[in-house]
Amino acid sequence: MTVTTDLVDTWRSPRAAVRRHLARGVSEPFAFTLLLVFLILAFVGQWPAAAREAFLANEPSAAPRILGRGLAVLATIPLWYGLAALSRVVARAFGGKGTWYGARIALFWGLATISPLMLLQGLVQGMIGPGPALWLVNTVVGLGFLWLWLTMLHEVERG
Repeated sequence: MTVTTDLVDTWRSPRAAVRRHLARGVSEPFAFTLLLVFLILAFVGQWPAAAREAFLANEPSAAPRILGRGLAVLATIPLWYGLAALSRVVARAFGGKGTWYGARIALFWGLATISPLMLLQGLVQGMIGPGPALWLVNTVVGLGFLWLWLTMLHEVERG
């Protein structure tokens, strides 16, 4: 299944999508690749906002702002692994029967699935700026991510 087809299918049936990914077997490079897909697209999605900020500040180039955002995105890698571990601990406290790897796949695939909307979020932030449109897109992206992640985590923890 192609990545784009898999992304669309995940919105339709997140439980089946996460089961397919877990059926591949344990592969840390695969899990890390899912996280990298999200990080790259989240970084690219921030370019319009960085360009807008540089323009409004009358700076000659947005490159320093883009570099700073890139480093900030890379610095979040331990945060995502920590969040996956925390979700596993909480799920186990509530009787979850999943694995640490399954918790990472649920989180990282949820992030990768939401990443195309992160591009839209960046465009709205860069082209329109703060306001109701950006608030709406931020809300849709946040709620969409939470729904996907928690649904997939629930499936993983069913055991």
